[in-house]
This record gives sequence, structure tokens and C-alpha cells, in this order.
Amino acid sequence: MKEIQVYTQAERRAIHKRTLVIVVIAQLFGGAGLASGITVGALLAQDMTGSDGLAGLSTTLFTLGSALSAFAVGRLTQRLGRRAGLTAGFFAGAIGALGVVAAAVWDSLPLLLLGMLVYGAGTSTNLQARYAGTDLAEPHRRARAVSIAMLTTTFGAVAGPNLVSPMGRLAADWGAPALAGPFMLASAAFALAGLVFAILLRPDPFLVAKASAEATTAAGEGGGDVAGESRGGEQGGAADAAATERAGNRGIVVGAAVMLITQIVMTAVMTMTPLHMKHHGHSLDMVGLTIGAHIAAMFLPSLVTGMLVDKIGRIAMSCAGAATLLCAALVTAFAPGDSSAWMIFGLVLLGLGWNFGLISGTAVIVDATTLRTRAKTQGTVDVLISLAGAAGGALSGAVVALSSFAALSLSGGALALLLLPVMLWYRRGGSRAAGRSLGA
Repeated sequence: MKEIQVYTQAERRAIHKRTLVIVVIAQLFGGAGLASGITVGALLAQDMTGSDGLAGLSTTLFTLGSALSAFAVGRLTQRLGRRAGLTAGFFAGAIGALGVVAAAVWDSLPLLLLGMLVYGAGTSTNLQARYAGTDLAEPHRRARAVSIAMLTTTFGAVAGPNLVSPMGRLAADWGAPALAGPFMLASAAFALAGLVFAILLRPDPFLVAKASAEATTAAGEGGGDVAGESRGGEQGGAADAAATERAGNRGIVVGAAVMLITQIVMTAVMTMTPLHMKHHGHSLDMVGLTIGAHIAAMFLPSLVTGMLVDKIGRIAMSCAGAATLLCAALVTAFAPGDSSAWMIFGLVLLGLGWNFGLISGTAVIVDATTLRTRAKTQGTVDVLISLAGAAGGALSGAVVALSSFAALSLSGGALALLLLPVMLWYRRGGSRAAGRSLGA
């Protein structure tokens, strides 16, 4: 089959460029689907349960669904390629969003929980799409490849929250609750993203890279061009390979820890922000603007972040992420509740810290894996990240109900500081892979 044939270096570069274009197109839709539902999910759950403490339940469910689907998409990708995995994930997310719309219309809490669970597939697939750009990227350009996918998510992600009111009015005109409107948009957006990957992602970049690496191995070519793309430090004999494997294991742990901690902090604070603002009299439009600014900060700086991660290193940018999340926690904790400007500023810092952590952590994971296990490892790591986000979403409602939004924010800032000893441990590892990636 054409998808598993061995391509020349020039052909692989051309496929890589085409893949980035396809990812850009799909992420425009995927970002809108991701942001639309997140903006009003907690508000819809609050309306249906009548409890602030249970408002984080919607975020918990879609994050749990994100975890389950991340595992499935990773395994499917390892077997059949990126196109199959990403297409299936986005289509599942579209079905879940429709389920949430039906739950809102019928006022069915069980259906809402099920719908949010399946909707999470679109969320995880939107994040897993960032890996598609790295399959054929050169090692020193991997973070930038990730950043391109995340940057283009911005446009849809920012548009989604700002369409909350128009979609709410449209839903009301159709006889549905206003909060169902954003999920109508999410369903259409995820379906379009899935169609883009299903139709255009040919040849499949993961299968191309995998076939090239296998052909090189079979031919007995050590450390060549394809091997360099498969893994930055995969050169030399058996002792060299063992050392690289140990460094890879350390990199997987560190990359996962960076993304896990930033996900918990971001999800917990973001989940409760709409309710916090609502309690202080802010309009739904202002809530949408705040979340839109937050999501813009999550994705818009990606290209610059990717360049910095490749140039000054994974460690430096992970530490910068920890510092930024701490600043976000302090701002949101002590900002006047009726000040929309301060809330927007705090949520922008929160998104920026997440951006630093996700891109640097993703680059570490890609550096630390080979094509034989890369997609499965990526899926497994994203499962842990999603579960961490689910925990953050679930605990956020309880913390606010028992204490305050300020206490939640300060707890998140303290958790972000754990990144500093993690990166110190990584730096002290002294592995060749880390040294090459970080310029150490």
C-alpha cells in the first residue's frame, strides 16, 4: 500500500509540510469544538443539579472521557496510523456533544453525564493532533512542529467562547435551552475536523515515518537520517542504546510530570472561574470574553514558545511555566471579584503557563520515545494528563464549596512550584539525550 511504502528524505519533508497544513485546517475546527463546550459546561451542570459543589462534575466527566479516548486513540494510531486515530476521536466527540444537547433539551442528568464523557473524546483528540506534526519533524524542530498545531487551534478556540451568546440565542429560537447552543457548535466543529483528517491525511505521516525507520533497521543502517528522526540519541552500539533507553525512561517521566501538573492547575482554576464571575454579577458575555482570552493565551503564543523550547531548552521553559502559573494563582486569588480586567489578566497568565508546560513537556516526550512505541506512549501519557485534569475539575468544586475561590487559586500556585524539583532532577540526570535537547 502507498501509505506504508518507504519514501526518500525529500519526499518525507514534503509530506511533513503537507501534514502541517492539514493539521492547521483541522485544528481551526477542533479548537472551536474544544472551547465552546468548556465555556458553559460547568454552568449547564449547575443549572441541572442546582449545586455549586457539583458544578465541576461536567468538567470531571469530559476530562475522564478525554482520558479513556486518549488511550484508545493512541493504540489505534500505533496500529493504523494518525488518520484513523484522529478521525475516530473527533467523530466520537461530535456524537458526545449532540448527547449533551439532547440532555439539555430533555433535562436529563444521566444523559448529560454520558454526553460529557463522550464529548471528552474530541477534547483529547484535539490535543493528540499536536503529535501529528512531529512524526516527520527533525529533532531540533519538534517543539516548533507542536507549536504550529497549537497556534492554529487558537482561532477556533477564541471564536468558540465568543459565540456562546449567539449560539444560545439560536438554540432558544429552536426551542432548546440557551446553554445547549455552544454544544451544537461543538458537535459541528468536531465533525468537520474529523472529516478533514479522514479525507486529506494521506499518506499518513506516522506510517511513513514508521516504515522508513523499519526499512533502515532491516537494512542495517545505524544512526542514519531516518534514525535521527525516530529518536534524537539513537546512534551507536548496544551500550549506547541502553544508555539512551534509560535517558528515554527519565524523559517520559519528566515530560509527563510537567504536563500533568500544569493540566491540574489550569483545569481546576479555569473550571470554577465562570461560577466565580457569575456570583460577582458578571454577564455571560463577560464570562465568554474571559474564557476566550484564557484560551487565546493557551494557544496563541505557541509559535514563539516552540522556538524558545527548541533554542533555550525544555528545562528553562518548564520552569518559566511554573513561575507563570504561580503568578496567575496570585492574581486570581487576590483580584477583586467584580473586576473583569483583573480576572481576564489572571486567566491569561493561567493559559500562558499551561502553554509553556504543554509544549516543553510534549517535546520531552517525543525526544524520549521511538516510533516502535511512540503513539502508544503518547496516548498513555495523555491518559494520565486527562485523569489529572479530571481530578482537578472534581476537586475544584469541592474546594470552592468548602473554602473559597482564592483558596483554590493559591493551592494551584503551590502545586505549580513542584515543577522546580522535577526539572532539577531531570537536569542532574546528566543523560546524553537531555544534554543534546537542552544544550547542556
